[in-house]
Amino acid sequence: MNRNILITNDDGIESDGLIRLCRAAKEFGKVWVAAPAKQRSAVSHSITLRHSIEIHPFDLPVDGIIAYSCSGTPADCVRVGVCSIMPVKPDVVLSGINYGYNMASDIQYSATAGGAFEAEFQEITAIAVSEAAEDRHETADRYLYEVLKEVIDEPYVPGEIININFPGCSLDECKGILRNRRVSRQAYYKDHYNVLKEFEDGGIELMVEGVHKPAIEEGTDYAAILSNYVSIGRVRNIG
Repeated sequence: MNRNILITNDDGIESDGLIRLCRAAKEFGKVWVAAPAKQRSAVSHSITLRHSIEIHPFDLPVDGIIAYSCSGTPADCVRVGVCSIMPVKPDVVLSGINYGYNMASDIQYSATAGGAFEAEFQEITAIAVSEAAEDRHETADRYLYEVLKEVIDEPYVPGEIININFPGCSLDECKGILRNRRVSRQAYYKDHYNVLKEFEDGGIELMVEGVHKPAIEEGTDYAAILSNYVSIGRVRNIG
């Protein structure tokens, strides 16, 4: 219980997933939060270099934690949390619970993973936590404490983060936990762009649309989720 824990996310400091993660994390140590003031999904590992960053105390509905909103990205939040907010270096950084899976090739865009990888850059054990983009949390809430207990004291591994995804099925449909899942090379969504407007100068306005095309690749995070398992694995960074 002497762990010092930093939590961030990419859905914004008011997100339900962050609050649920804070409540679970309290059982494992002292919790600080540094999270974006607004939605920052899909900004990957980007950081703010040419603008200032604002940090403000924030009153989360979870007793006993210290929380700040941050005008920057999730990676900024981790940097600020480690360098300026926390009086000690965290033992572990948690990022999530993200609204939407972070697995397969989509991890490259994920700001949830980006926040975790920033912690890895700081030589801190980092855990990214995600669930389906649906208002069904029973499976995640059932397994969250159990999974955190299993991985929260994992030693720091250079270049790696721990990645957890909870399936969007009902609790009765969940088949349990699969560990050591490798990252699928499939994409959760196959994207294309729709034309919204054509301009007189020949330009166009586009909007991305993703179509879910499931493809099971055995032994992977994606296969675990498609088969209604909680997925735990490690994701390697570049280099």
